[in-house]
Amino acid sequence: MKKIILSLATAAILFLGADLANAQVKFPPASSTQTIIQGLGIRNIILTYQRPNINNRVVFGGLVPYNEVWRTGANNIPTITLDEDVTIQGNIVPAGNYGIFTIPTPNNWTIILSKNPKQWGAYQYNQEDDFLRFEVPSEKTTETVESFTMQFEDVTTTSTKLTLAWDKVKVGFTIEADQSKEIIASIEEAMLEDNKPYFQAAQYYFFNNLDSKKAAEWIIEADKGNSKAPHIKYWKSRILAKAGDKQGAKKAAQEGISMAKKANNTEYVKLNTEALNAVK
Repeated sequence: MKKIILSLATAAILFLGADLANAQVKFPPASSTQTIIQGLGIRNIILTYQRPNINNRVVFGGLVPYNEVWRTGANNIPTITLDEDVTIQGNIVPAGNYGIFTIPTPNNWTIILSKNPKQWGAYQYNQEDDFLRFEVPSEKTTETVESFTMQFEDVTTTSTKLTLAWDKVKVGFTIEADQSKEIIASIEEAMLEDNKPYFQAAQYYFFNNLDSKKAAEWIIEADKGNSKAPHIKYWKSRILAKAGDKQGAKKAAQEGISMAKKANNTEYVKLNTEALNAVK
């Protein structure tokens, strides 16, 4: 009897030990999670989504039926957080957190921004939660994308394109932000302080095709504060040329070449030479 009891006790301990061991095992998810923080001008867009793989399956028209609302990935629907009001494919979208659904078809997709971002799958999808719907064309890719991929492309200081790609299909839509009034106001305020951002302000006006004369004034002031910097000479040349001061642009580029050669800075020898050759 004692042997039987001992055997049962031993078996119980082994079973419990195995159960505890299994409780500590970590299994990888079938679909990984990716979070992207993409800067757009002076703020960010945060995107989180799940990435299923093809795994030798027929994706569109099979695993993902055409003309039906799709969760757009796996598990939870993608969420996109906007730090500010933006324009998406020509539509104004206030700052906030949104979910993304899609309706794929062979030639175009319907993109849906949902006011209810916390959803697992499309099983509880309710069209009344839609904030925005719009259509975009789909394109065939030459290369196969094994893992469902969402990414930001063609990023500028004012816009980007959010693309979705899987298998041999790709779609995308534009996101734009107009921050110019806020940035210009902050520049004007900063110019009232002792430490004035002449260089950065001149570049911003140059890139955004704003007042070229004001940009020229600021880059001249920046040069006074750091007259031995070949990178400032380069930008001085470009900005003065845009403002119509060809002689000033040539002089700045020539000075930049001389400084860069003395510092053995081949990059700014090249750039200042290009700036000089661009002055006509």
